Amino acid sequence: MTPTQLEHISDVADTVEQLIARGDLAEASAALTPLNIPELVELLGRLSIADGAVVYRLLAKTRALEVFEALTPGTQSDLIQALQDSEVTRLFAEMDPDDRVWLIDELPASVAPRLLRGLSSRERELTASVLGYRDNAIGRRMSPEVIITHPQSTVGDTMRRVRAGLDHAETIYTLPVTDAGRRVVGVVSLRDLLAASDDDAIADLMSDAHVANADEDAETVARRTTDLGLLALPIVDSEERLVGVLTIDDAARILKQEESEDAARQGGVEPLRRSYLSTPIRRLVRSRVVWLLVLAVGATLTVQVLDTFEATLAQMTVLALFVPLLIGTGGNTGNQAATTVTRSLALGEITPRDVRKVLSREIRVGLSLGLLLGLLGFGIAGLVYDWHIGLVIGLTLTAVCTVAASIGGIMPLAARAIKVDPAVFSNPFITTFVDATGLIIYFLIAKAVLGI
Repeated sequence: MTPTQLEHISDVADTVEQLIARGDLAEASAALTPLNIPELVELLGRLSIADGAVVYRLLAKTRALEVFEALTPGTQSDLIQALQDSEVTRLFAEMDPDDRVWLIDELPASVAPRLLRGLSSRERELTASVLGYRDNAIGRRMSPEVIITHPQSTVGDTMRRVRAGLDHAETIYTLPVTDAGRRVVGVVSLRDLLAASDDDAIADLMSDAHVANADEDAETVARRTTDLGLLALPIVDSEERLVGVLTIDDAARILKQEESEDAARQGGVEPLRRSYLSTPIRRLVRSRVVWLLVLAVGATLTVQVLDTFEATLAQMTVLALFVPLLIGTGGNTGNQAATTVTRSLALGEITPRDVRKVLSREIRVGLSLGLLLGLLGFGIAGLVYDWHIGLVIGLTLTAVCTVAASIGGIMPLAARAIKVDPAVFSNPFITTFVDATGLIIYFLIAKAVLGI
C-alpha cells in the first residue's frame, strides 16, 4: 500500500475504535463498507484483538471469509480465540486443509482438537494427512487436494476432471500426470490443454516434472519452486507417489515467514507472526526479554575483560576513550559478514562444506577493511593524541576487523551444520563475542606498543 492509503487506514482504525467504544456499531459498519479486502486486512492488523473480533462480525459472510484467508496465521489464531464457537467452526470448515494446518500451528494445543472434531470425515482426513508431517517439512505446507490426469487420458477427459474439481482443488493451472501407481511421470499446463483439441492425448502434451519429497525442508523446496518459476510443484512420498502439491503463493508465503523470522532473530527478538499494532504488550515483552537476558549474561564477558585489564587502563586512561569505537566497529563488521553469509545460505549459494572458502574470503575482506579503517584511525589518533596511541588504534582496528569478519562468516555455517537456525547465531551473539575478543586484542596490543 502507498503511504497515503496507510494513513487513510490509520484514520479509519481510529474512527472505528471510537465508534465501538460508544457502541455505535451501525456507523462502524458503514465505515467499513468502502474498504476492499487488502484494506480490511490492514485495518484488522491495527486494532486490538477484541475490536478486531467486533469488526470481523460486522463484515458480510462472503467478505469475512476472504478477509480471514488473507490474514496471517498468527492473526487468525487471535481472531479464532475471540470469536464464538459457532463462528469458529464455520470458518475452520471452510478453510483449505493446508491453511488449517498453518492456523493449527498457531493455536493453543487445547483448541485444535476441538476444531478438528467439528470437521466432516473427509475434511478431517485431508487435514490429518498434512498434520502427519514434521513441523519444517514441506508435506506440512502442501495441499492434498490435487486434480491429476494420466498419460493415456485425452484432453477432453482431463478438462472434465478439472471442471468437476474446481470447488476443491488448490490449483488447476498445472496438473500432475501420474501412472497407475500414482507416481508422477510429468505435468501438463492448463494453457496447453486449452490450446489442444479434445481428442489429443495427454502423453503428447505433458512435460518433465520437477518434484519434491514430502519430508524435505519447507524453505528449501519453496525457494526451489520460486527459483524455477513453477506455478505448482508436485510433492511425493518416500515411494515416489503423489501426495500433494505446493503452489507458488504458498511457496511465497513460506519464504516471507522464514525471512521475517530471520530478520527478527538477527535483531535479538522472537518473531511476532502477527501485526505489531495488534500484538498485546505482554507478548511484545515476552518476545524480547529472553534474548535481552541472554545478551546481558554474555555482556559480562566484556565486563570481565575490562576488570582484568584495569591496571592497564589506570596507567593510560586515554585508552578508555577508544573502547566504544573499537567494539562498535568489531560488532558491525561481524554483523555484516553474518548477514551476508546467512542470506547466501538461505539462497542455497553456499553450504557448510564451503566453510574454508568462506573463511578465506572473510579473512581477506576483514583484513582489507581493517587496513583502511586502521590507516584512518592511525592518522586521526596520532594527530590528536600521540603517534604511539595512533599505532595502537590502527593495529587494533586491523586485527579486530579481520577477526570479526572471520567469526561472523563461519558462525552461520556452524549453526547450519548443527541444525540450528543461522539467524540465531548471528548479530546478537556475534556482537557479544566480538566485544570481548576485541577488548582483549586492544589491550594486548596496547601493552606491547606502549610497554605498560
